[in-house]
This record gives sequence, C-alpha cells and structure tokens, in this order.
Amino acid sequence: MTKLQVRAFLYQLGCFAILFVGFRYLVGTYTGLTGFWVPLTAFALGTILAPKFQAAKTKDGEKLFMSWIFLKGVRIIG
Repeated sequence: MTKLQVRAFLYQLGCFAILFVGFRYLVGTYTGLTGFWVPLTAFALGTILAPKFQAAKTKDGEKLFMSWIFLKGVRIIG
C-alpha cells in the first residue's frame, strides 16, 4: 500500500468511527430501539453518510480523492 492509500484508509476509518459513535449515542438515546438494533442502525447510517476516500494514480502522480453524499462531484484532497 502506498502512503496515500494508507491516508485514504485512515481518513475513511476516522470519519466512519466518528459518525458511528455519534449515531450510536443518538439512536440509543432518542429511539426505542434496544439490543443489537442500536449498533446495527448506527453502522448502517455511518456507512451511508461517511465520505468515501480513494487514492488513484493519475498522469500527474498519485492523488487523493473524496466523494460525499452531501457534496456534488468528486473533490481532490491531495
């Protein structure tokens, strides 16, 4: 794995983890769900709403791209 691929993985993992913990708290506090439904719902929401990062080789070198449901198109990060 290249340096940018590792960075993309860590960014994606960090964003998912932050959203998962937040949604787990919100779902557990404000809904009537109990048991394994709380983390399952938080996992689904975190997976759908987390931004997606990917490292790709271009003719200008390797670059880091981000795609998110709330932003139109793909953004170049680095």
